[in-house]
Amino acid sequence: MKLQQISVFIENQSGRLYDVTNLLGKSGINIRALSLADTSDFGILRLIVNNPEEAYKILKDNEFTVGRTEVVAVEIKDEPGGLAEILGALSKNEINVEYMYAFVEPEGKRAIMIFRFDETEKAVEKLLEAGFTLIPGAKIYGI
Repeated sequence: MKLQQISVFIENQSGRLYDVTNLLGKSGINIRALSLADTSDFGILRLIVNNPEEAYKILKDNEFTVGRTEVVAVEIKDEPGGLAEILGALSKNEINVEYMYAFVEPEGKRAIMIFRFDETEKAVEKLLEAGFTLIPGAKIYGI
């Protein structure tokens, strides 16, 4: 029920984001979801891709600072209060969200939230107990 996320540390300067995405694209790696956070000096590009192992290797081989992290994809209702519902279940179980990002399914009936938790195993257990649908990696990766 967990996904591999690739985190790339890039300098906060023109062209560096292009360098990463161009390299991945030319290598046949499809970006399925992403988040970019920045400071004045660098950015952290978080990616869910169709082939995380290959993406990691390609980026490392091209001298990018890259890491791998386990995250969880959860389906939520794409309606007002959908996010609050899942955050309420997490809060009730004292599970901390370190960060999250989302994308909406094309049909617009549900959203997929990507979560990084401080206690991933506990979060997975409690979300399943609460009746939430966790999306397996193969489905997100597009395999």
